[in-house]
Amino acid sequence: MANEIHLELLLGKAVLDSTGKAIGRIEEVRAFKQGEEWIVQEYLIGYAAVLERLSAWTVGLGILHLLGARKIHGGYTIPWDKLDLSDPNKPRLRCSLDKLKSLSQQQDAQ
Repeated sequence: MANEIHLELLLGKAVLDSTGKAIGRIEEVRAFKQGEEWIVQEYLIGYAAVLERLSAWTVGLGILHLLGARKIHGGYTIPWDKLDLSDPNKPRLRCSLDKLKSLSQQQDAQ
């Protein structure tokens, strides 16, 4: 049986780590269509995720570099199976923060 969650209700929710500390908010969800359903691949959290959500990563990164920022950090990708949504109002990580990929690392690789 598939689990269904209204994604629009997840956007903006703070994600908690195993200690209950907020590590960022869900800003974007990456999914693919399989038949008639959409399958979630990963969730994006943090400041860098806001830029990606707005499709403004390249422009935003350029502006931040002009303002003196050398390394942009502040976003992570969470694989679908690493986020506990049993309580959609309080999403929690199922792994440690150091197991997640940084959005800035992914953008640097592209």
